[in-house]
Amino acid sequence: MLFNSLVFAVFLPLVFSVYWFALSRHLRLQNLFLLVASYVFYGWWDWRFLSLIFLSSAVDYAVGVRLAGATRLMSRRLLLATSLTVNLGALGFFKYFDFFADSFTDLIGAVGFQAHPFTLNVILPVGISFYTFQTLSYTIDVYRGKIEPTRDPISFFAFVSFFPQLVAGPIERASNLLPQFQRVRRFDADAASDGTRQILWGLFKKIVVADTCAGYVNDIFANYQSLEPGALLLGAVYFAFQIYGDFSGYSDIAIGTARLFGFRLMRNFAYPYFSRDIAEFWRRWHISLSSWFRDYLYIPMGGSRVSRDKAIRNILIVFVVSGFWHGANWTFLAWGLLNGLYFIPLFLRSRNRKHLDVVAAGRVLPTFHQGAQMLSTFALTVVAWIFFRSPSIGDALQYLARLFSPRVAYLPSEYLGALPIVLFLVGWEWMQRDKQHGLAIERTGVVWRQMAYVGLTTLVVWFFRGEQTFIYFQF
Repeated sequence: MLFNSLVFAVFLPLVFSVYWFALSRHLRLQNLFLLVASYVFYGWWDWRFLSLIFLSSAVDYAVGVRLAGATRLMSRRLLLATSLTVNLGALGFFKYFDFFADSFTDLIGAVGFQAHPFTLNVILPVGISFYTFQTLSYTIDVYRGKIEPTRDPISFFAFVSFFPQLVAGPIERASNLLPQFQRVRRFDADAASDGTRQILWGLFKKIVVADTCAGYVNDIFANYQSLEPGALLLGAVYFAFQIYGDFSGYSDIAIGTARLFGFRLMRNFAYPYFSRDIAEFWRRWHISLSSWFRDYLYIPMGGSRVSRDKAIRNILIVFVVSGFWHGANWTFLAWGLLNGLYFIPLFLRSRNRKHLDVVAAGRVLPTFHQGAQMLSTFALTVVAWIFFRSPSIGDALQYLARLFSPRVAYLPSEYLGALPIVLFLVGWEWMQRDKQHGLAIERTGVVWRQMAYVGLTTLVVWFFRGEQTFIYFQF
């Protein structure tokens, strides 16, 4: 079920009405109802994949309970290994089996042997990368003694499958979300109002910005070999805003929807294209995944508390794994590696945590230096996005070669249609860069607020082209 579908437009108010008007005094029934609604939401794509999320939930619930009574280190390690094997095994099979089979076939062929490709054409279950990491964080934290295991299967299964963030995050930690299932929730009109505004802002970013950019991006990347540098520049920039509008738009809708039901999810995007260096960009882009890799991969490997060479190794491993998490293609590995190479010079100069504040705080415009920093950081991310979007590394390199060729660059008029929308988004978010989301305008005058709501709603309806899937559903 898609957030930008007519089915969801019926599903959400129906679930909301039953949840608050029929079950508001029964916490356990609320949780059970959310669990059923979440399984309906997820099963709308393919009910067969419900078995995977059920298996992951059942294994990790049982592992958590057993960890509570396990005192021997070997027993605890065996339980954790069970969780890791089941979850990562399922993720690896469904997401990477075909990739490794095809890569092995290509390798054998490269050294002169004939090999018949063996592939099952495995279909990737929607959202498996997200809920796998979410439930793994629970068992790891229980193993570490950071949280107490729950003995309430309904709340735990609802935590794993919570429909607003099930398919594309944010990747929640059990320490934040699970306790919210275990305490009484009261309807908060202010929170619901703010959640509704954030949903509208997310729909605007998805339908108006991302889907509009997508048409131009698809055409430019499909025909890059015959286009001039100006068109290729627009294609790369449009993709940067397509993937941002698409993914952060999903996160806004998810966070806003959760607020309607009395839950507070973690922030996933914080205006990343206003970053002054790559380190700041990764503190502001897909925050839930970046922090997950920091806490469960980078720090356990030693983080930066080891020798310089090992710290660089740890950084590169995290970025490459992050790229591979996104998909079974060498282009994602190249994208992750490139971002790691961007990051290392900042780390070596101890400047990777320099920019922790909001850029140009208290000012209308940035300084020239801040503007140059943001522009150069954005340019680096756009180059990396070309690898992310291209079907192969060869295509990415050819795209870059044509983009930076010495031919005169001009912006062709046939590809300028999305530019006003992108500039509008940038201007609006610049004014809101110290807020939680683009429509956090509760202190603005009533007339201006109503004009903003009506205007954005009109744009969403006007630009709606039917159900367009979200990019990150494939990850």
